Amino acid sequence: MKRRDLLKAASTVGVGAVAIGTLPRWTQAVSGGADEHVDVLVIGGGTAGTIAAIQAARAGARTLLVEAGSQLGGTMTTGGVAAPGLFHAWGKQVITGIGWDLIIHALALDGGTMPDFSQVPQSHSHHQVHINGPIYAALAEEAALKEGVILAYYELPGGVTQTDGGWEVETVGKGLRRRISCRQLIDCTGGADVVGMIGLPRLRETESQPGTLMFSFGNYDTHQLDAELIQQRYRQALASGGLRPGDFQHAEGQFINFLRCGGTNAQHVFGADSSTSVTRTVANVAGRASMLRLLRFIRSLPGCEDARLLRMQTETAVRETYRIVGEVQITVEDYTSGRLFEDAIGYSFYPIDLHDHSGVKPQPLSPGVVPTIPLRALVPRGSRNLLVAGRSVSSDRLANSALRVQASCMAMGQAAGAAAALASQSGTTPLSVPFNELTALLRKHGATVPG
Repeated sequence: MKRRDLLKAASTVGVGAVAIGTLPRWTQAVSGGADEHVDVLVIGGGTAGTIAAIQAARAGARTLLVEAGSQLGGTMTTGGVAAPGLFHAWGKQVITGIGWDLIIHALALDGGTMPDFSQVPQSHSHHQVHINGPIYAALAEEAALKEGVILAYYELPGGVTQTDGGWEVETVGKGLRRRISCRQLIDCTGGADVVGMIGLPRLRETESQPGTLMFSFGNYDTHQLDAELIQQRYRQALASGGLRPGDFQHAEGQFINFLRCGGTNAQHVFGADSSTSVTRTVANVAGRASMLRLLRFIRSLPGCEDARLLRMQTETAVRETYRIVGEVQITVEDYTSGRLFEDAIGYSFYPIDLHDHSGVKPQPLSPGVVPTIPLRALVPRGSRNLLVAGRSVSSDRLANSALRVQASCMAMGQAAGAAAALASQSGTTPLSVPFNELTALLRKHGATVPG
């Protein structure tokens, strides 16, 4: 289907409106302090968790989604990285399903343009789909409510206890404390927070990859600027402390390139960590301090005296914290060789993309290689009735630097939601669900399954 026809179809179909009559049921379900009993509980409404909840509910499971923030979408919406990818590899789409459908709808409703996926691009960024983050957040919420997902914003897990029939999770919110019992639990917190609370092992590096606060500057004409003079001033600012390493992630690069891109996704916040409220506060304060240094410096440059901050996200986006120790670990060798796992539930396609103090130099995959993600990498070793989806997937650091992106997380989320729903319905644990039943359910809801 051509790009124009794809967008036209999306704009006419729509995700589906939520009738006013459904709201009292939803409001009652999340506003009180009473105990809640559900089939599937998803903790974290980010890239993976949103899709996991929609899939579980669509498969018939009573599903509750707990999210600490105010909206769905995570890195793509609150974090401002509204260029999800990669869904296509070597001229063919390899990741489809609920997440892709939402992206198509968001693009159509915003009047956006789809990249040309028929050609292999010179840079992977050319196949990222640029969407309107707030529209995606609203559409994801609409889709979740349409499927009957119970939404609980501004709520955090305070304790997790295993029961004979699944799990009991105590959550805390403003004016609220309650117990939620569930048959299946999905941790989509991005840092395996629930896994850590249970006491299961997690892995992390001594220092996390730097984070990025997404913002953009404008109100200057780069064609009228003296690139050589600006580079000289940039070096002086670094030497004097007016700018600091990480304010421009490509420290040895040309600062005129920062201005040309408006600063978007060109900053690094070293040590950014979202694993606790304290470290998250530090990351956000550091990100905003970096923005102010940059704005003051840019306004000191000849030709940029009237530069303005055009937009800024409310949170610094974090690239990594904890990874689980799963029933199997995806290694960089597995990833770069395109290993086809026998229990592969989806593809991933992104270059090895490790950010550090010198910036980032993506390492593309060899022609024809398309990695896969096994279900066992979503299961904490030795656990029952528990899945993890998103960037905390069981993997080594280099493989994780590619697996952590939105398209792969959406594929993991849909697989986790489907496995949890089937396990709940059959009274078993996800790895005991017949694999052909899981893949059939995923294909029924539009996902691409390897093999």
